[in-house]
Amino acid sequence: MATQTFTLLFDSECPFCKREVEWLQRRDKHGRLGAIDIAAPGFDPARLGLSKERVHARLHGVAADGTVVEGMAAMRAAWTAAGVGWAMAPTGWPVLRWVFDLGYLVFARYRVPLGRLFGRRCDGGSCTVR
Repeated sequence: MATQTFTLLFDSECPFCKREVEWLQRRDKHGRLGAIDIAAPGFDPARLGLSKERVHARLHGVAADGTVVEGMAAMRAAWTAAGVGWAMAPTGWPVLRWVFDLGYLVFARYRVPLGRLFGRRCDGGSCTVR
């Protein structure tokens, strides 16, 4: 088994995040993609130099050298680690990059309300995925 090259920080309470990580893990035939659930008890974003608010606002990931990336950069790195980076490659092309980066920021801002439409239940401040 290969060494992990990238670890994705994901919110298992977000139906979009959870499904994407599950999909990537099924395609990761060489064990290069790790995943850490930021909704898990005991997760401490401070050990990565992040605040709870920041880590919940956008997708983050950690490269093997400890570099923390966020947003579309984290998605591109995760897909590459899982062996399907070719599918995400156009999002990094100079002409398209800013469009996808901006699109991700809009999605990240509204992922919780969108998640409610696609299976996220929030009762009394606690959210779960059906």
